[in-house]
Amino acid sequence: MNRKQKKMLIRILVAAVLLAAFHFLGEASILPAGGPIRFIAYMIPYAIIGYDILIKAFKGIRNRQIFDEAFLMAVATIGAIILALYSGSGDYTEAIAVMLFYQIGEWFQSYAVGKSRRNISELMDIRPDYANVEQDGKLEQVDPDEVEIGTIIVVQPGEKVPLDGIVVEGSSTLNTAALTGESLPREAEVGDEIISGCINETGVLKIQTTKEFGESTVSKILDLVENASSRKSRSEEFITKFARVYTPAVVYAALALAILPPLANILFLGHSAHWNVWIYRALTFLVASCPCALVVSIPLSFFGGIGGASNAGILVKGSNYLEMLAKTNTVVFDKTGTLTKGVFEVNGIHHSELSDEELIELAALAESASSHPISKSLQKAHGKEIDRSRVSDIQEISGNGVIATVDGKKVAAGNDKLMKSLHVAHKDCHAAGTIIHMAIDGVYAGHIVISDTVKEHSKEAIKQLKAAGVKKTIMLTGDSSRVAEIVAAELGIDEVYSQLLPGDKVSKVEELLEKKSEKDALAFVGDGINDAPVLRRADIGIAMGAMGSDAAIEAADVVLMDDDPMQIAKAIKISRKSIRIVYQNIVFAIGVKLLCLILVALGFASMWLAVFADVGVMILAILNAIRALFVKKL
Repeated sequence: MNRKQKKMLIRILVAAVLLAAFHFLGEASILPAGGPIRFIAYMIPYAIIGYDILIKAFKGIRNRQIFDEAFLMAVATIGAIILALYSGSGDYTEAIAVMLFYQIGEWFQSYAVGKSRRNISELMDIRPDYANVEQDGKLEQVDPDEVEIGTIIVVQPGEKVPLDGIVVEGSSTLNTAALTGESLPREAEVGDEIISGCINETGVLKIQTTKEFGESTVSKILDLVENASSRKSRSEEFITKFARVYTPAVVYAALALAILPPLANILFLGHSAHWNVWIYRALTFLVASCPCALVVSIPLSFFGGIGGASNAGILVKGSNYLEMLAKTNTVVFDKTGTLTKGVFEVNGIHHSELSDEELIELAALAESASSHPISKSLQKAHGKEIDRSRVSDIQEISGNGVIATVDGKKVAAGNDKLMKSLHVAHKDCHAAGTIIHMAIDGVYAGHIVISDTVKEHSKEAIKQLKAAGVKKTIMLTGDSSRVAEIVAAELGIDEVYSQLLPGDKVSKVEELLEKKSEKDALAFVGDGINDAPVLRRADIGIAMGAMGSDAAIEAADVVLMDDDPMQIAKAIKISRKSIRIVYQNIVFAIGVKLLCLILVALGFASMWLAVFADVGVMILAILNAIRALFVKKL
């Protein structure tokens, strides 16, 4: 509870005690019903509990922004006091109680919103307080903003990594839960890139910074979350416009309720006017009409959804994107790095009379002078240091492969074109991936299959998307149609388009956008670096595995901090839960409000009931909105 909330709570308690005391004194005839002493006594708790509302209403009138909840409460309570004076009853209790209960509702609202903000702050508690810089053999704590690129910083066990950088000394495990939502620690060793916001758990790390604090991952994430509320959804814009029209409408309706029925009694029925009855109903109508539940709970629902998603490692840039995500009907995937690991590995050796280790060794030695990813995957599969003295006469034939002399043998490693050019009869492979055919001294020695491996959870992720209500899944890739179709069939993807250049992917997404219904949304999921144009073109761009990727954070509307494709379905489920809560609050608040207004106009509800209904609806709507924060079981 902050200082402002404590102050308001004290005001509520003091006003409530004084109101109860004066009511008791009135019942005991110590305070005369019509006397000035009673009036002055009751105005003390009224001033304590309502002075800020009266000031706000006065400022609104002065600034010509009259119609708000402060104006409604001021008119209603002052009007009730005037009616008590006019009738001589001295019953000021109702007017003060109305203001008291309204302030209790406002306090509860402030506490609930503050609590949700604190929850989000705790969930995103990744802002570093300091960075350790070694000077003259001692560690000095400095502001992360003051650390320049290239500085060596020291991160001790239990401390947050303050800036992005590369580990130059030490090894440790890192807790990335605040960024990814996953509790599984990650290993960090010399040469590894490391991003700010992680917590160092075990060893001491020395890190050479690669970015200033303002450009670091933690700074960008915090800025993204803090500014998410500035991008309003259609629902929030509707409520804002609704309140602008609704408030003056109910003021004029209350005015009509106070004047027209008494006049009708006099002119058409010949009865007495009963002005005090109808003015009281009009004032009660104003109290009941306050749109607090709508104005507060709808933004809070979106705020809670964004906060809950942040806790799960899903960063949504605004409530408009959360709303759009909930409409997602079609999900389009990039293949490499999204559904697959983006790392080429040796996945098979076929038709070889040599042992797997011998064939891999010959291929790795022959390819040792190349920096191509295929060469690196062969060297990784070999797993031993390359002895370059064993290799000579290396010829790299662009687009075909390599010919080299290894241990005195002529070794050829490449595609079928290379085999044909050497007149070596080779065997085709039906496996998906890049095929490296091998020939030793002109004799075919088998082939090696190198392919990008599918991520562990990709197949389950597609199932989860279907379960979440996504009707169509599509994969776009630059790979050959054969490789693409095998991957799509393995994962259960509905449609696949292959051999696409980056520009072709944009064109394909535009074509898909034209075919879809206006009420549905198309999401594109990519790695955020090569796919930036497509991420921007889709209705909703989702970048995954984007820890530390500036391009992802800039281009996408939703950033998944982990590379687990299961997060895509979770993001959609979170958005749909938030939107359901928003619609529940809209229907509930407007429905109860209209019912209450009808009862008041017909004389079936008093001001007490009106204020209870208003505060009660607001509290229930806020409690419902806070549910958006809890997303772990989705």
